[in-house]
Amino acid sequence: MFGLGPEWVLSDDGTPIADAMVFSHPEQVARLAEACPEALPTAVLAGDPCFDRILAARRHRDRYRRALGVRPGQRLVLLNSTWNPTSLFGDAGPEDVLPLLLPRLTSELPVDEYRVAAVLHPNVWHGHGPGQIRLWLDRARRAGLALVDPLEGWRQALIAADLVLGDFGSVSYYAAACGTPVLLGAADPDVLGASSPVAAFVRSAPRLDPYGALLPQVEEVLAGHRPLEGPATLTSSVPGRSAELLRGLFYELIGIPEPTAPALLDPLPLPPYEPPLRTAPLHVLTSTAADGTVSVQRFAEPRHDPGGEGEGHLAVHEETLDPGVLDLADVVLRYGEADDPRFGSPREWAAEVLGRHRYASLAAYVTGPRECTVLHRSGLLLRLTADADGDPGAHASALHARLRTGSDPTELAATGLTVRTGSRRERVRVQVTGPRDGTGPAGPPGS
Repeated sequence: MFGLGPEWVLSDDGTPIADAMVFSHPEQVARLAEACPEALPTAVLAGDPCFDRILAARRHRDRYRRALGVRPGQRLVLLNSTWNPTSLFGDAGPEDVLPLLLPRLTSELPVDEYRVAAVLHPNVWHGHGPGQIRLWLDRARRAGLALVDPLEGWRQALIAADLVLGDFGSVSYYAAACGTPVLLGAADPDVLGASSPVAAFVRSAPRLDPYGALLPQVEEVLAGHRPLEGPATLTSSVPGRSAELLRGLFYELIGIPEPTAPALLDPLPLPPYEPPLRTAPLHVLTSTAADGTVSVQRFAEPRHDPGGEGEGHLAVHEETLDPGVLDLADVVLRYGEADDPRFGSPREWAAEVLGRHRYASLAAYVTGPRECTVLHRSGLLLRLTADADGDPGAHASALHARLRTGSDPTELAATGLTVRTGSRRERVRVQVTGPRDGTGPAGPPGS
């Protein structure tokens, strides 16, 4: 049994190395008794402080989701990898699994329905270096991937997640203990004790086919999830009591009276706000129902046609890596403050953009989670305001779809837009704030 055999816990003279060996569950003590009975007198049951901090912080789940920029109606998929050649970010086998998955996850999952984040074990960062890690993940980052702090932010991301896509590391096991769906992208039973709870978890958790379509697999796991009993019961036999039990042990070992004040663990800090910044080109599919509702699906830089029904167009952030893509864009986007002096007013920025990119029909300056200013090539200036937080870039694409089919802007101003992304339905007010002069701020289209 890895870590519990005599070679790990006994000194050369056969006595235990440690005065006390802390375990979180009697199951672990039983395995110690089997592997090295000489060390059994040092075993102490004192729970799991890491798990206790997670349990105590679950009430802040909505805050952690907002900190990661997860919008209402979105699901958060958290990728995680431990450090091992056969882990999700390992280098065993003909192809690394995680580098294969990252660009596909960020391109195959609709961006308005899924937020993707990744947490890599600190030793992965140490072994390869931060520069190399960021280089490997650059494409996925531009497509909207959030890269979570491996020391201070992983617990909060785990609490926020709707699905954890991981391996045989502790993050996946903690997720299962919390009842979160887990999909294993890498699972090597040879590195685990055959009778350990983690090995049992790996054998029972659903497996990812990294070469199959990802969206159906993710949706199937979410729809059919049933919490696994083992992780929930075997992570700690004394949930919520680790601070009390550990402090009592420590004071007993050093031989001084224990304080009478309650023993408490530091709460998990609220991470900084990190909304998604997608500068990768967005392939947008729109379809308009008989009642005028516009369904929008956006995919970040898909390597293949994402399929689906509807009319397609290209929406591109002005700061995309390849400026040449802007010449192909139907909608050009920017996110920022309305009074940013570097761009003038939103209308000035939009007029400049449409003048530079002659084939774009629409320029949208997003100034908040509910608002954007849109300039059409005809010269029509509109203000879009949603009733709830979302991504107004999707609303700009919905407006583009309606205008392209000949909808009257005056009628849209009276009725507003209804935009559907996934299962979410949003009402968007349309205000005409500038005249339609027939030539537009950048002259007629260059077609």
